[in-house]
Amino acid sequence: MEDVIRSLGFLCLGSRLKRLGEQLQADTQRVLDRLDVPVQSSQYPLLAALDRLGPLPVGELAQSLGIAQPGVTRSVSLLAELGLVEVGQSNNDQRRRIVSLTRDGRRLVDVAKRDVWPRIEKAVADLCADLSGPLLDQLAAIEDGLAAAPIDRRVEKAGAVVQ
Repeated sequence: MEDVIRSLGFLCLGSRLKRLGEQLQADTQRVLDRLDVPVQSSQYPLLAALDRLGPLPVGELAQSLGIAQPGVTRSVSLLAELGLVEVGQSNNDQRRRIVSLTRDGRRLVDVAKRDVWPRIEKAVADLCADLSGPLLDQLAAIEDGLAAAPIDRRVEKAGAVVQ
């Protein structure tokens, strides 16, 4: 069957990139599920931002991730329920909510930085290693590479997933 999104080229570039992003996140989620990590792959950038930048107001956290504030607020709520982040009031402005990692959140990020993120990054780099040429050809190569061996299988191949 024809891949209509692929065949429409630049007309559907956004849809194509979204599809790639969703596939990469789904593949990464399978890795996280095998490791019994309680966090969704889409929430790791938020944890990484707090790790890199320290406690932040919700608006600045959203800005650092380049996503809408309501999405960050939802993720913060879910992560707070898991005990990985906490939300407190700013010392200067009681209306501002400051998000920070909890001790458990810091521990999870430290383990992820050591044991999970490098492996996923290596698997994606492996997927993209032989790319060259025009963007659409590169996207096709990425899509073909993911179809042939999703990220979770690439991580397994590298012996990265702890059972």
